[in-house]
Amino acid sequence: MTSDAESANEIAARGETIYREQIKDLVEDTHHGKFVIIDVETGDYEIDKRDALASKRLLERRPEGVLYGIRIGFRAAYRMGWKYRLPDND
Repeated sequence: MTSDAESANEIAARGETIYREQIKDLVEDTHHGKFVIIDVETGDYEIDKRDALASKRLLERRPEGVLYGIRIGFRAAYRMGWKYRLPDND
């Protein structure tokens, strides 16, 4: 039996591969900054500026889908924190 972490890593790896090999070239120029949600079992996907809406539409078509999401043109879908920087006094 695999752990949840192993399953999550496998889903992420499959999602990244599908995105890179099948979807990226089709969407990167026209949908920069939007979310793409991918069913890693089928390769089906939905795009929206809100990840929840793309997920909802995909799950309506594929209720048993195993979903993975990324933000088009970004290394990560979300920011985990921030750092305030004072302006330079030049």
